[in-house]
Amino acid sequence: MTVRACVFDLDDTLYLERDYVRSGFQAAGAWLVAEHGIPGLAEVAWRRFEEGCRQTVFDEALRELGHAPEPVLIRQLVEVYRTHAPALTLQPDAAWVLDRLAAMGLPVGLLTDGPLVSQERKVAALGLASRLAALVYTDRYGRAGWKPCRRGFRELERELGVSGRACVYVGDNPAKDFIAPRQLGWLTVRLRRMQGEHARVAAAPGTDAHHTIETLEALPQVALADA
Repeated sequence: MTVRACVFDLDDTLYLERDYVRSGFQAAGAWLVAEHGIPGLAEVAWRRFEEGCRQTVFDEALRELGHAPEPVLIRQLVEVYRTHAPALTLQPDAAWVLDRLAAMGLPVGLLTDGPLVSQERKVAALGLASRLAALVYTDRYGRAGWKPCRRGFRELERELGVSGRACVYVGDNPAKDFIAPRQLGWLTVRLRRMQGEHARVAAAPGTDAHHTIETLEALPQVALADA
């Protein structure tokens, strides 16, 4: 069946998640200086992130800076991180493929997990709204609506007026991105960016995409040849 719509994941698909992380650390670090006079958070947190720390990065950074990671302070830092206006740019291949799809007349959708305010501000920073025919923030359904829940994909089918193999979904995380669209009969494509968080994750049986690419410039060849 000819592909009639293309839907993308956001984080590490259209931009690098690490760019958002660094932007968030800078915002949290600036807040910590302004509110508590404690410098150095952004640099230490970024180094910890590069070393592999994820869930407790603010705790560990504060300890290294000689300050107790009080729960209230951690919550405030997380809030600043999630609500800041990020400095982001589309990856060059993402801008290219979005322009290519527009030239082909194919509608584009976006489905993204994550805290609603964070994802909304990413979309705004990237200037994506004008490029999209449909946009689903799964957090609007609550955490149970995040991938691999099918609800957001069903909504996109309704908004785009297509279903099954006429839809292609492009994402990066085999643990959750491709389960629901495959169940719905969509064509799926995994993007393995070298700097992506999930580039080296091995897919469990039945969870990987139909195709794997390393750049979105390959998308037309593997998924849109008949579009």
